[in-house]
Amino acid sequence: MGQDVRSPRGPRCIALVGPFQSGKTTLLEAILARTGAIPRVGSVDAGTSVGDASPEARHHKMSTALTVATATFMDDSYTFLDCPGSIEFAHDMRAALPAVDAAIVVCEADEKKLPQLQIILRELEELGIPRFLFLNKIDRANARIRETLATLQPASRVPLVLRQIPIWNGELIEGFVDLALERAFVYREHKASEVIALEGGDLDREKEARFSMLEKLADHDDALMEQLLEDIQPPRDAVFDDLARELREGQICPVLLGSALRENGVLRLLKALRHEAPGVAETAKRLGIKETKEALGYVFKTLHLQHGGKLSLTRLLAGHLDDGATLHAAAGEAARVSGILAANGSYDSKRAAAEAGDTVALCKLDPVKTGDTVATGKTAPAALAKVEPCSPVLAMSIAAVDRKDDVKLGQALLRLNEEDPSLSMVQNQRTHDTVLWGQGEMHLRVALERLRDRFGVNVKSHAPGIGYQETIRKAITQRGRHKKQSGGHGQFGDVVLDIKPLPRGEGFKFAESVVGGAVPRNYIPAVEEGVVDGLTRGPLGFPVIDVAVTLTDGSYHSVDSSDLAFRTAARVGIAEALPQCAPVLLEPIYTVEIVCPTDATAKINAILSARRGQILSFDTRDGWSGWDCVRAMMPEAEIGELIVELRSATAGAGSFTRQFDHMAEVTGRAAEHIIAAHRDAA
Repeated sequence: MGQDVRSPRGPRCIALVGPFQSGKTTLLEAILARTGAIPRVGSVDAGTSVGDASPEARHHKMSTALTVATATFMDDSYTFLDCPGSIEFAHDMRAALPAVDAAIVVCEADEKKLPQLQIILRELEELGIPRFLFLNKIDRANARIRETLATLQPASRVPLVLRQIPIWNGELIEGFVDLALERAFVYREHKASEVIALEGGDLDREKEARFSMLEKLADHDDALMEQLLEDIQPPRDAVFDDLARELREGQICPVLLGSALRENGVLRLLKALRHEAPGVAETAKRLGIKETKEALGYVFKTLHLQHGGKLSLTRLLAGHLDDGATLHAAAGEAARVSGILAANGSYDSKRAAAEAGDTVALCKLDPVKTGDTVATGKTAPAALAKVEPCSPVLAMSIAAVDRKDDVKLGQALLRLNEEDPSLSMVQNQRTHDTVLWGQGEMHLRVALERLRDRFGVNVKSHAPGIGYQETIRKAITQRGRHKKQSGGHGQFGDVVLDIKPLPRGEGFKFAESVVGGAVPRNYIPAVEEGVVDGLTRGPLGFPVIDVAVTLTDGSYHSVDSSDLAFRTAARVGIAEALPQCAPVLLEPIYTVEIVCPTDATAKINAILSARRGQILSFDTRDGWSGWDCVRAMMPEAEIGELIVELRSATAGAGSFTRQFDHMAEVTGRAAEHIIAAHRDAA
């Protein structure tokens, strides 16, 4: 294959991904310090790191949005995308991945985080993204590396290939042996590791571990397999070629060791990236981009700066892009680039142009959104990726503290949604509330903090209302009459209504069987409108459904009758009739589908039972080893905080989707409590 193939030319883009609190931001800090991009290492806990620079991230001491940083290593340029590890902020990672050349999966020897690791590796596997696994916090390891690898392997559908083995000094790890390079190194804190002689027991362990690595590589290389069978040592360059090729083809996931906090193993990781990670040409090929002279890029993140306007973080995958060029998006929108900035977190360094491989911030592309493919051609480009946000799992009703900020809130929410499409806003037509949907408790909390800190809108919030309704059990015939005389023309309307219940789910039906012109035909639509008015709030305080109303009779006045009079008469008739129709409260029931690690299924079943859930089925999750899928029927009132308990029971990995199924009666004390609470709130 050769050295040139193993060292692609041009800038590369690398994603840092991994479970929550695995050390991604600390690793980024170590990489930037080791490459000289920053003068000294910052700290996540102290709030001095390059990553997690937003007020929300600093306050919560966790990544709440993707961070971009650049570095140069051995004359090669790299852009690192530090992606949040929490499942609540996973959309940033999912939107960014199509743009990257490779990913570093940062994890630790913690079995509890295995489901989170599996979710991330599955995402990378399905996109075909080459990936290294950086086993972090190796200085705290208390298990042998083979045991750790055996624990982690179920999370990956391809072999985890150990590239290094630790050198132990009693119970502590003091260095490592590089199995491809066949050299031993001793860690030096915050400095490059020191080469030492490979001898004794470490030499024996190296030979055994190296042979195991070569065996896995030989599964995809017949020539190497023959050499191993004949006890021939393969050339070192051939081993590196195999590692690079099988990484890029997604046949293996190499595993490297280190401690980001102590900067141990960082240099070997950077060298593996330099020689084995693909470049933009191979990424373009993976995405199906044919050779083109046009500039073509993928927008992986949208930002709204307080004083800099809208920025579209873009990876240029082909061609040359000049400032001022016109770009077309896949949906056909056109926009002119009003500035190209270096995407290094500060966005204050202007560039005249960008080349294939560069990661840049493009200014003021108003119609362009996250996930768009953009190109300089005269026609809209084909979309390179389609990233749909996960279904929202938690909601809150929000309103501006100061009513004069209502318009400002609406604009801020639109910008917030542009930055984070996994947030969504719905207007509740019944309560007229704005309902903000998100991926969890922290996700929504951070959204409110951003509204306050970045957009200057103070927001109050409360739990959203439940879609209770009511219906009737008994039929009745009711007269509704409206008569008013106040000088001049008066108002007169008189209707007789047959009201009866309908089967569940039938909705509302209106008919008329008036004979002899008792109610003139031109007033009948007004009668129907009055009936609809009367059903918007029943005697229990909720909208009335599954009711049939027939106008059978009535009377009119040649002068005083009008549309308004008949509409009012119908509304009066409905209001007087409904309390006599045995009204009953209804609550919405949803089908809920939960995905969770198998060892948490029993806890999930208990949670569902405690929340009035009726379990329909549970089975293994299709295509996911060690995962289950539980289906249940649940009242909407019990779903509100479900995700909080679910995440607690699954170490942050579980999630669910929901779909409305039917309305069901609520009786007894439960109904009385709901009705009383509704009246108190009103």
